[in-house]
Order: sequence, then C-alpha cells, then structure tokens
Amino acid sequence: MSGSEIFQHFINGLRETSLLEYIAVFTGIGSVWFSKKENIWVYPVGLISTVIYIYISVKGHLFGEASVNFYYSAMSIYGWILWAKEDSIKHEKVLHISYSTKKEWIQQLLFFSIFYVVIFYSLSWLKNAFAPEAIPWADAFASATAYTGMWLMAKKKMESWLWWIATNLASIPLYFIKGYVFTSVQFVVLFILAIAGWIEWKQKTKALE
Repeated sequence: MSGSEIFQHFINGLRETSLLEYIAVFTGIGSVWFSKKENIWVYPVGLISTVIYIYISVKGHLFGEASVNFYYSAMSIYGWILWAKEDSIKHEKVLHISYSTKKEWIQQLLFFSIFYVVIFYSLSWLKNAFAPEAIPWADAFASATAYTGMWLMAKKKMESWLWWIATNLASIPLYFIKGYVFTSVQFVVLFILAIAGWIEWKQKTKALE
C-alpha cells in the first residue's frame, strides 16, 4: 500500500467513524491522561471507553480485544478500589508507585505468556470457524500485553507503562487494517502518553526517595 493509499484510507476511515467510536477514543485518551497524573479518575472515565470498545471489538471480529476490554472493565473496578483505599489512622493512600521485584517480573512474564497462548489458539479456532478476518498472532499480542499492563496499573507498578507501550505499538496497525482509523490514531496518542507516563511516574518515585 502506497503512502497516498494509506492517507486516503485514513481520510475515508475518519469519515466513517461512528459517534460511539469518537466517545470511546476521547474517554480512552482521558483515562490514560489521568493515570499519568496518578489521578483516580482514570477508572470511571476509562470504564466509559472500555464498555463501548467491547461492542466495537465484537462488531469488528477483534475478539481478543473484546476480551481485553471486558477485562479492563473488571480491573477498573478492582483498581478503583485499590487506589481509593486509605490508611484508617493516617488517612493517607495505601497504594504507592513502585518498581517490580525480580519475582514480580517473572510473574508478569508468565502472566503474559499464558494469556498469549490461550488467546492465540482461541482466535485461531475462531478464524477457522467463522471469523476469517481475525488476525490471531497480532490480536493475541495486543491483548496479552494489555492484560498484563492493566493488572500492573491497578497495583501502581512502574512496569505497567512498558506493557502499555507494547500494547499501543501492536494496536496501531491492527485497528487501522480493520478500518477503525480513528482508534488507530488514538493508539498513537496513547503510545506517546505511555512514554510520558513512564517519565512522570519515574520522577515521582525519585521525589519520594
């Protein structure tokens, strides 16, 4: 596909973008902005986006991404509870930004690997059964990294941003190919915000040392 064809596909995609997708994109970006600021509004705003994307992903045969957004919704409630929890005596937030230990790194790599294998083979079956448009390896990678990133974000782990960076890089071409052009643009913005989030959280940890 030439540069002019990609540009034309982009313009056509924007014209065909639904109101629901626009809402999902802007609330998704807003959610990541709040997470970068370590603001609890990341979760209520994010829930709006994830619920819409469950519908959009199923409609576009992105079943791995649909499962991710269902998982996002559940983890948003879990993260909301963790981030809001306060010490009963000091009345301070219990959860703080921290780096993963070696043991936690092994756990998250295993977590990613298990989900990748399960999602890949599930999508491969769906592709052969009734969804030829599915892209198992790419969808499984984007989904498994997102599962891992969301789990770590709920625990305010620095490494969550690394997983988000991987998710965004995989999702940009994935959604573009599927025709969700505005969503692919969203992932470009989220990729930039993920890098900014890593930098900002890193500065916060240094300030606490």
